[in-house]
Amino acid sequence: MRLLVGDVLAAAVLPAPGRLIDVGSGNGSPGLVFALVRDDLEVTLLEPRVRRWAFLREAAREAGAARVQVVRARHDTYGGPGAATVVLRALALPLGALDGLVEEPEGRILVLGGRPVAAPPFVLEREVAGVPGGARLFARAAIVSRET
Repeated sequence: MRLLVGDVLAAAVLPAPGRLIDVGSGNGSPGLVFALVRDDLEVTLLEPRVRRWAFLREAAREAGAARVQVVRARHDTYGGPGAATVVLRALALPLGALDGLVEEPEGRILVLGGRPVAAPPFVLEREVAGVPGGARLFARAAIVSRET
């Protein structure tokens, strides 16, 4: 339980209010956890595998998470709106492949764990201390250079 929820709770303040897309949701961590502790988030869980997708639908329903949409799709086939925050955990994807999911111009990618490599148009905005396993926030290069 600590592995699935502990670091997510420590990172719960990081997503911007509004839409959040969890890419490759798997067991629901972090997206479903964020939805349960943050009432200012509209969460979309993207999961292409049918068993995990079915589990997530039932878990969201049982948890009473009305602001959660569970979509059986990969990141590159999702046709819905972008999000202020796109989050991934334990998923090796080039960050540039997520560009279509991130709202323009201020959206961010939050990566929990791992050491993703920044890829255009995204650059590392900051590493977040205090999150077990690590957390990194990525933004479009133009946003980071404007803020520094």
